[in-house]
Amino acid sequence: MLKIGITGGIGVGKTIVCRLFQVLGIPVYDADTRAKWVMQHDPALKLELQEAFGRETYTSEGQLNRAYLASVVFNNQDRLEKLNALVHPHVGADFERWAVANAGAPYLIKEAALMFESESWRQMDEIIVVTSPLEVRLKRLLKRDAHRTEADIKAIISKQLSEEEKIARAQHIVYNDDQQLIIPQVLSLHQQFLDKV
Repeated sequence: MLKIGITGGIGVGKTIVCRLFQVLGIPVYDADTRAKWVMQHDPALKLELQEAFGRETYTSEGQLNRAYLASVVFNNQDRLEKLNALVHPHVGADFERWAVANAGAPYLIKEAALMFESESWRQMDEIIVVTSPLEVRLKRLLKRDAHRTEADIKAIISKQLSEEEKIARAQHIVYNDDQQLIIPQVLSLHQQFLDKV
C-alpha cells in the first residue's frame, strides 16, 4: 500500500489539496483532527497526559480540557515537546489501524502539518509539500482566522519547520501561490501514484 504524506505550514492550502484527492476517491487521514479524537478516546494516552500535566487535563466529565492544556504548553517549549512526544506515537498507531481499514484504496494520504517534526514522515513512502509565499499565507489566514493577528500567525509560522527545509525533504511540491492552478498539479500527482501501484 502506497502511503503519501501531505504537509506544509499554516495557510498554504493543505486542506484544499487533500479535498481534491478525496474527490478523486483517495482516502485522506487528517492527523490534526484524529489527534484530537485520540486525545479524547485513547485511555492509555489520557492517563499519560494526566500524569504529565495534571488531573485538570480532563474535566470531571472526562472531556479534554483544551484551554487548560493550551495554557500549560503554549509558551513552554519543553512542555510542548512533552505533549507532542506523548500524542504523536498514539496518532501513528491510529493511522496504521486506519490504513489497514482502507487497504482497498489504490493509495492513501496522511495530512499532517508537523509531518517532519513528529517523525510521521517515516510511515510514508513519499511526501508532498504544499507551499505558498508568506504574504499570500498571511492574507488567507487573516481572512480565515479573524481571531488571529498578523503577529499571532508569524509566531505560529516561526515555530514550524521552514518552507525551504520542508521542500528540501519532499519528493513532490504543490505550488498554491494564486499564480498556478492546483487542480492540474494534483491530477498529475494522482496519475504518478496510480502508475506506481
